[in-house]
Amino acid sequence: MQAKHDIIGQAGIDFLQNPDSKAIIKVWSDTIETDELPVSYLFRNFEDMPLLEQQALSLCHGKILDVGAGMGSHTLYLQNNKMDVTALELSPMACEVMKRRGIQNIINDDFFTISAETKYDTILFLMNGIGIAQNIDRLDSFFNQLRHLLAPGGQVLIDSSDISYLFLEEDGSMYIDLNSNYYGEIKYKMSYLQYRGKEFPWIFIDESLIEEYANKNGFRFHKLMDGTHYDYMGKLEINNVQ
Repeated sequence: MQAKHDIIGQAGIDFLQNPDSKAIIKVWSDTIETDELPVSYLFRNFEDMPLLEQQALSLCHGKILDVGAGMGSHTLYLQNNKMDVTALELSPMACEVMKRRGIQNIINDDFFTISAETKYDTILFLMNGIGIAQNIDRLDSFFNQLRHLLAPGGQVLIDSSDISYLFLEEDGSMYIDLNSNYYGEIKYKMSYLQYRGKEFPWIFIDESLIEEYANKNGFRFHKLMDGTHYDYMGKLEINNVQ
């Protein structure tokens, strides 16, 4: 990943050098209104995390893989609580940030291609980390990789959102083009200072869809908690019932 396109990583490196910075990352998409993400939010403490994330972290056990670890805030919390956790992150610069923050176990790689030699009891996908699946067509590959990485009796903790609310009309009806792609498939682009990122696909998955694909791929899904704005947190486990 070229540095000029590594928006998150570059912002993280800069923040380490100037933690009082009020810098923001601008986020555009083809569906959701333009948003601004304070870089400081990526370095938040446990007390500043949403309740969904706090609850997910409290459920972690055994050998843990934090997928899409970013600046490592979730990993760092678990590590500080004496848990066996490894951060998985595609961005080399973000991995450097985590190293400087004192995170001990870091893998700089893609979730879909990492070795399955190590098995994990808990795999985390927080901040809608399941979005790395990109679209419905890759969900089967997503579950297949989970099956390879999970230890017997292991769990996958995810949070995501049902963004169908974006298609609500003023009269309360909802317009979704059923002939188009799944409404949760969107395209993002980020910028930070003079840096401009490449467009990339992402997916938000509603509860019924994740349950459908879980069942299809030999998993079971349990919703554990609702968030404050159409979001939820749940657990995936391999269904061993024949």
